[in-house]
Amino acid sequence: MSHEGEFDRKMLEALVCPKTHSVLSYDAEKQELVSKAARLAFPIRNGIPVMLVDEARKLD
Repeated sequence: MSHEGEFDRKMLEALVCPKTHSVLSYDAEKQELVSKAARLAFPIRNGIPVMLVDEARKLD
C-alpha cells in the first residue's frame, strides 16, 4: 500500500511516453517520469502521473 503522494513504481512498467511510446524513467527527487526519446518530463502530482504532452517539462 503506497502512501498518499508516493508514486507506485509498479505503475511505471505499464506507462510509456504518449509522444514516442518509449520507456519512461522515474526521477524520485523531482517526482517526474522522464522520456529521454521525447526529451520531456511528465509531472507526478499526488502520486498520479500527468501524461499530457502539454503538461510536460521540456528537457534541455
